[in-house]
Amino acid sequence: MVQVTTETRLLICGQAPGRRVHESGLPFDDPSGDRLRQWLGLDRDAFYTDPRICVAPMAFCFPGTNPKGGDYPPPPRCAALWRRSLLACLPKVELTLLVGGYAQRWALQHASGRSMTATVRAWRIHGPAVIPLPHPSWRSTVWLRRNPWFEEELAPHLRNRIAAILGGAATPHQPAS
Repeated sequence: MVQVTTETRLLICGQAPGRRVHESGLPFDDPSGDRLRQWLGLDRDAFYTDPRICVAPMAFCFPGTNPKGGDYPPPPRCAALWRRSLLACLPKVELTLLVGGYAQRWALQHASGRSMTATVRAWRIHGPAVIPLPHPSWRSTVWLRRNPWFEEELAPHLRNRIAAILGGAATPHQPAS
């Protein structure tokens, strides 16, 4: 489940598609995607049609459901096999969003915090080209209540940054000729 173009300016790096996304074939086509688009200040149409907005998770396919609850994490071998070569083909990226701890640990390595919260709280030190975000799943609801600074400081900054990158308006994907 990857959606990138040579026009990519905003790269969204999550962990792996969930079951619903795997079945629909659209990245973030679930309630977590609704929350993510709200954080980004983007509507559904812009998110899926603007060629400058792209998604490349740590694993391209659904890793399966853990019998203990939730989905399995993205297999580390996925990113190890393809991530660096894919990113090398995206020279116009101005902002990379690291959604969740798996993406943050891979991309930031030793610069990631001791926890996802610590990494996101220190978002200013990773910018302007990288912004770490919590995963927007329903499980983040309690996290958001405990960390009001996210919606007070980071979310408005994120929306402003994305509006600046996209020029305030999204342009639709053009079919290949």
